[in-house]
Amino acid sequence: MTLLEKVKANLILEHSADDELLQLYITAAVRYAESYQHLAENYYTEHQMPPTTEQAVIMLSSHFYESRDGSTGGFFADSIQAGQQIWNTVNTLLRLDRLWGV
Repeated sequence: MTLLEKVKANLILEHSADDELLQLYITAAVRYAESYQHLAENYYTEHQMPPTTEQAVIMLSSHFYESRDGSTGGFFADSIQAGQQIWNTVNTLLRLDRLWGV
């Protein structure tokens, strides 16, 4: 299953009208993961993504899709704090696979 398929499953999305938009969000989420984890850009193009990082990318891509205006935590949340909780969770997942060397 591709990342696009996993993000669509997470969003319970069955149509393909937004596939191009979702792919942009996935790319942004993967780049964020690489940067946060101190990895080279496009690292995950050539290396397998750990499950925890994959879950963070799925969650972040879904968040980008659901809160395109950036003002809330997504379609089902009307709180800015819900949006912050998503970032906290994503960063915690990404931290598990982070390179800590200086």
